[in-house]
Amino acid sequence: MRKTLFLAALLAATPFAASADELSYTYVEGGLTQVRVNDDFLNDPHANGGYVRGSFAIAEQVNVFGGYSQASKSQRVYGTRVKYEVGQPELGIGYHMNMSDRVDFTADIAVLRLNVEAKISGTPGYTGETIKDHTTAGRATLGVRGKPSARTEAWLKAGVIDGSDIDSEFVGVLGGQVKFNKTWGLVAEVQMLQDVTQYSAGVRASF
Repeated sequence: MRKTLFLAALLAATPFAASADELSYTYVEGGLTQVRVNDDFLNDPHANGGYVRGSFAIAEQVNVFGGYSQASKSQRVYGTRVKYEVGQPELGIGYHMNMSDRVDFTADIAVLRLNVEAKISGTPGYTGETIKDHTTAGRATLGVRGKPSARTEAWLKAGVIDGSDIDSEFVGVLGGQVKFNKTWGLVAEVQMLQDVTQYSAGVRASF
């Protein structure tokens, strides 16, 4: 009797054990982000903020994704307070294909908008001014996503970004996740674009 119950429990748990190793393309995540600009003249400025993003599998090998990040920095220049804000919404679609039991090939395209705002204030006798600018660009990347172990994931993507005010530039993304269980995990990612590097770290819930 005990042996029969043990075999039944083992068979019931088998589908879950197999699905636990699969890469999920439906998730939501959020956390902190930092944008760094490699510019010696400006003393390598950086801005801190937060981000949210998500992905939803609409077919066996296709997913849609989107997100928004915002970072800001305040500083004083000759007694005048200047606050910079950089916001970036994006929306895209991705494709993935199994290369092995633990590795997927990935491809995605996305449209993103870069919003930049500078608020100038703090000068006696000056009411202040807000300067805004934006640009829209497209991004396409190819990469791989895999599971080095049962509790970890890693991904690497490379491609190009091009827009109305952005010449075609290389973009690279390196990221990883450490999972606590089937749903929750900690994620970290680095995105490199010319002289701009964006670091992100947060919590992801996969479904």
